[in-house]
Amino acid sequence: MTPPRLICIIGAESTGKTTLARLLAAHYESLWVPEYLRAFCEIQGRTPTRDEQTQIIETQQQSVQAAQQAAAAQGAPFVFCDTAPLLTAVYSDFVFGDASLYVRARSLHAHYALTLLLAPDIAWVADGLQRDGEQVRGPVTQMLIRELAALTQPVSTVTGQGSARLHAAIEAVTAYR
Repeated sequence: MTPPRLICIIGAESTGKTTLARLLAAHYESLWVPEYLRAFCEIQGRTPTRDEQTQIIETQQQSVQAAQQAAAAQGAPFVFCDTAPLLTAVYSDFVFGDASLYVRARSLHAHYALTLLLAPDIAWVADGLQRDGEQVRGPVTQMLIRELAALTQPVSTVTGQGSARLHAAIEAVTAYR
């Protein structure tokens, strides 16, 4: 039996990662991994400091591993991951000027079978403490594009509004399969 493949859903803030992860998991009768940063902010009542970025990466990775084991037990074909350590590394670089997390994030990204990069072409929506503002989406997207281009894993950019965005993601996963 083939182990469930990890599908990374990554993009700047407010690009629909959580929504798409849930929808894809439902479509493929698979599991999805929520973004740990969201839980961290809710529990702590603040965004993480520079020194807590590694914790964010490692906790996210633990959640991915647990979901992959659960998906294997259920016979699910995929695990859809709402963000990835690479995004934490990019934000750590962008916000704190700390590029030290890239090495770990790149090594963890090697576990993803496919990366869906979400274009910042949907409306920005404020969402609690995690949102820096629409003005960061362009620079963060460019940083992600740079980092993903240096990796060997397949990447598909997902664009579109509403159901067109979901359909584009389904097409990318189907093409990968």
